[in-house]
Amino acid sequence: MTETATATPEARLATFRARRDQSVVQPQGSLALTTTQLIDSEQSVWGVPGVWAPLPAGESGVMLTAEASDGITVSGELVDGSVVVAAKDSAEPGEIRFSDTVMGFVISVEGGYALRVWDSNSEAIQSFGGIDAFPYNPDWVITAQFREIEGGTTVGFEHLKDDGRTREMVVPGEISFEKDGQEYNLAAFRSGRALQLVFSDATSGDSTYSVGRFLFVAPQPDGTITLDFNLAVLPPCAFSYAFNCPMPPLQNRFSVPIEAGEKNVLAKGGGLLH
Repeated sequence: MTETATATPEARLATFRARRDQSVVQPQGSLALTTTQLIDSEQSVWGVPGVWAPLPAGESGVMLTAEASDGITVSGELVDGSVVVAAKDSAEPGEIRFSDTVMGFVISVEGGYALRVWDSNSEAIQSFGGIDAFPYNPDWVITAQFREIEGGTTVGFEHLKDDGRTREMVVPGEISFEKDGQEYNLAAFRSGRALQLVFSDATSGDSTYSVGRFLFVAPQPDGTITLDFNLAVLPPCAFSYAFNCPMPPLQNRFSVPIEAGEKNVLAKGGGLLH
């Protein structure tokens, strides 16, 4: 049996949190993201050289025009003129390098394509002091039931920067449980092989990040699903304003405080980073 398997819940949580602190300062970690800009016309992009323009409808990516002196490479080739930068939805997306620390990709977003820029030496990374979190709380380790919905159903998720518009996202099933006499029925959408639960609670905007938090879970073959809110994490938009995070749907807004999981992003001095 491995040391991790025999460790206490508190020790496993300490390991999880140390890995979280490390993950957000990686070259493409949440604190490295400096820009996400929609390319819907010929334009410059904040902080990086080049002129960026959309492609005809149906084509993946954007057009970049730059001079050799700008020092931009796309998939290892120096740009001197105009080049198509394929997006992440392409079989061969273009990797953009602006300098030793600054790189980018083109991503598909609502409305077309956007340039996303990371800096592995960003101001946020330099200022980062850690992720504040609650102590381990066994009261918020919940065994729930997962009922799969054949073909799934759709739920409208509002995103932080979408001015109240909602995006219909597929919810593959219903998560239900009872706690302290209250029935809960939650909606989670697929994120890779896991389900992503976007929730808020009575701590949101008080002792925890105002937008809410995320919890990633996976149903068991017997139909149960463990909701360990000690593993609740801050959304990427808590680390960088360049992210556009989904907000909790109504059924995922708890009226009680969930004093478990991550709370806020801290600067080195102990205050809030943002």
